[in-house]
Amino acid sequence: MLTMKTISFKTLGCRLNLYETDALASKFRERGFVTDGDFENSDAEIFVINTCTITNQSDKKSREYINRAIRKGSLVVVTGCMAEQYAQNYLPDSAQVIVVDNKHKNLIYEIVEAHLGGEIVDTKNLDGDVFGFEAAKETFHTRSIVKIQDGCNNFCSYCIVPYVRGRAVSRPVEDILQNIKTELGYGFKEIVLTGVNISKYNSDGVSFEDLIKKILEIDGDFRLRIASIEPDDFSDSFVQLFKNPKLAPHIHLCLQSGSNAVLKRMHRHYTREDFMGIVDKFRAIVPNFNVTTDIIVGLPGETDEDFADTLEVAKKICFGHIHAFKYSRRSGTLADKMDCQIDEKIKTQRSKILRDLSEKLSTDYLKSFIGKRQILLTETIEEDGFVYGYGENYVRIKMKMSDGVETNQFYDVEITCIEGDVLIGKED
Repeated sequence: MLTMKTISFKTLGCRLNLYETDALASKFRERGFVTDGDFENSDAEIFVINTCTITNQSDKKSREYINRAIRKGSLVVVTGCMAEQYAQNYLPDSAQVIVVDNKHKNLIYEIVEAHLGGEIVDTKNLDGDVFGFEAAKETFHTRSIVKIQDGCNNFCSYCIVPYVRGRAVSRPVEDILQNIKTELGYGFKEIVLTGVNISKYNSDGVSFEDLIKKILEIDGDFRLRIASIEPDDFSDSFVQLFKNPKLAPHIHLCLQSGSNAVLKRMHRHYTREDFMGIVDKFRAIVPNFNVTTDIIVGLPGETDEDFADTLEVAKKICFGHIHAFKYSRRSGTLADKMDCQIDEKIKTQRSKILRDLSEKLSTDYLKSFIGKRQILLTETIEEDGFVYGYGENYVRIKMKMSDGVETNQFYDVEITCIEGDVLIGKED
């Protein structure tokens, strides 16, 4: 076992990366390491950068953090999707830098241990496992993220993920249930399910809907949240599951475009009408059901009319939040080869319009909670005398501190007003 050393992690991208970093950091702590959460100012002996390559900006940020860590003279471990795709193109051939692909990410502790012991590790000789992460006893978040699936078979025309994460695979049901029970035993009160395409989960005939039912049957006072998910044709029985108070009324449902023509070029397998119908189903069960989303602007061939269609759908749905992305060319994808690439200035203009609309829609959505109640899971106590956290609808709430209030606890609060992008709650 390694002796006391300091390690610092930087995570870019999706919740799947967050889950994997949490699990890795917990494993290092359990084995005697000190984790330094201040990556930028850290003098750690080891840096781990869990990269993302979903956009050009993601690549740029990943490179910046990698180069910053290299300049510190420490051991640098580079992993994640950008490392999988591009690291060999520019990382120095140096014993200071170790590149670990996604398949072997769960073995980073063992790889570092061997390296510090003077061994040269070739991951080709190791059996990696995309689900081979230990339950995280301590994380960088109040919520516990649990990975249930990896990879994707959709091959959307703009997306590099299937090439860097591989084909879809599902984690065994019993492993997931045991992981969740362990996390609940550690004291976590909210479980977030994550993966690349979790709606396609299927392990030994157990579907995603079946898995949710099994999780909801676990004893305990906890909340279950579904992370980013594709807009599949959810059954009525799946939608009915949201009547269970354990299942948070929020889904990050990926629209990508409100234009049917663009959706077709994206190779998305639904129409704008299909998407709005899905949202209607959820809000028929929970009227203020929070739907957040991703939207890409500037796919090759996107016209002003296509973009107007996207804005129209966004207004009709009133998303709780929109992650607006400018289309980034990814080598090897179908969209990279398409004609009619959009000028960067136009993409920037459309992105700003969409972000401005998102801000307005988010404010409108938050105002709908005034006078209503939320179950606040407290996360942090700040110097301003307020405790902060999230309600079941994934709305950020702050509440004035009072005697006995603690973090990582549920509180039933009344929403009295809105302050910026935060709701103000009070206990009775």
